[in-house]
Amino acid sequence: MKTRYMKITGIALLVLLLALLTASLGFAEAESTSYEVTITNLTDGQPFTPPLIATHRPSTSMFTVGQPASFELKEIAENGNLAPMLTAVGNDKHVSNFVVAVAGDPPPLLPGQSVTVTIDESRGGKFLSFASMLICTNDGFTGLDTVRLPQVVGETITLYSDAYDAGSEINTEDFADIVPPCPALTGVPSDDPGTGESNPALAENGVIRHHDGIQGIADLDPDIHGWENPVVVVEITRVD
Repeated sequence: MKTRYMKITGIALLVLLLALLTASLGFAEAESTSYEVTITNLTDGQPFTPPLIATHRPSTSMFTVGQPASFELKEIAENGNLAPMLTAVGNDKHVSNFVVAVAGDPPPLLPGQSVTVTIDESRGGKFLSFASMLICTNDGFTGLDTVRLPQVVGETITLYSDAYDAGSEINTEDFADIVPPCPALTGVPSDDPGTGESNPALAENGVIRHHDGIQGIADLDPDIHGWENPVVVVEITRVD
């Protein structure tokens, strides 16, 4: 009787261990999921800086329309400077993973061009955000704010985004106030060196809003640098 009791107990333990192993494998799979993200520039004349993409929990985001731009977002929108946002997402406990999507060499995402990257999520980071500067603007950018990732393997979601104004710099449309790559990338000659630093004299202190587009008040030409919304399409596929 004692031997039979121990035998049953051993079988029960084996079943329990197998169940725990199966559960743990399922949990591990759920804890680390991969997504393929393709971003396409839909404009005719606006190059984008390489998009900075992050997977994260819903408690954090890169930007919110109607709210003031963070310093990190302002640096992207005004100067094409990804470093502060990279530091911020790297230190954010709610961010699962992040990647800079570089299309080529040189790295700007040119009109009509696409870039595809793979990014993982874990620790409940089932949302995605990204931000990218419209290079030929004072503080224009595009991006996604906290969108839910696909939940089924093989599922693809397609999202479109407009151009936004960070509300942090007056739209002078002057090459002197815009990042240096703009003229060369759009084939417009200019003697202005441009700038990669914010000018306090142009600070707007507004909020993030939909961009009014290029008005043609200085160096930027609506026929060259202008756009129609949406300016970007994003396809996200769960690929596990």
